[in-house]
Amino acid sequence: MIKTYISPALNEKEILRYARSSENALPAEAINAINILPETTVGRVVFDIFEIENRGDILDLGFAKTTSKNLKKNLEGCNKIVLFAATAGIEFDRLIKKYERVSPSKALWYQSIGSAYVESVCDIFCEEITREYGKTKPRFSPGYGDLPIEMQRDIFSALGCEKNIGITLNDSFFMTPSKSVTAIIGICEQQKGKF
Repeated sequence: MIKTYISPALNEKEILRYARSSENALPAEAINAINILPETTVGRVVFDIFEIENRGDILDLGFAKTTSKNLKKNLEGCNKIVLFAATAGIEFDRLIKKYERVSPSKALWYQSIGSAYVESVCDIFCEEITREYGKTKPRFSPGYGDLPIEMQRDIFSALGCEKNIGITLNDSFFMTPSKSVTAIIGICEQQKGKF
């Protein structure tokens, strides 16, 4: 399943945090960068729902198995998960590359805005999942705690990330577009008729 998000609300404090700025408000250069984002800048999410099963030390996620104690703890009380990949799209990578040499400060703002953009897409998606399916756990991504980054391969295979929303994965597990996220959300309380 695929969802699209056009112009999600951006959190100014998050942009400043990603830029490591001590300012209390976005400077004119950052506001201008936001205002001239191309219309082709669209957030996309591909997702699927899987049943999970605890088998001693093994957690069967339906698309892969893991021994991650951190993920197991995060998913306590859940018997289903939403697996998703989200991206802010390739436009941010293009803008960052364009400005790296001619205006490093503008490139930094596009780095920060892109990170806030994809986080906003993830937040909106997670809120929708909670409204639709019931109580959920915080999202958990490969590379967090003891969940190996190598699980990215299984996620990309399960969701068809490249085909469905244009995210690729290299041998070092870096995603392109760079402003992309993969994660697991545990579903704790399911609303009747949703499964």
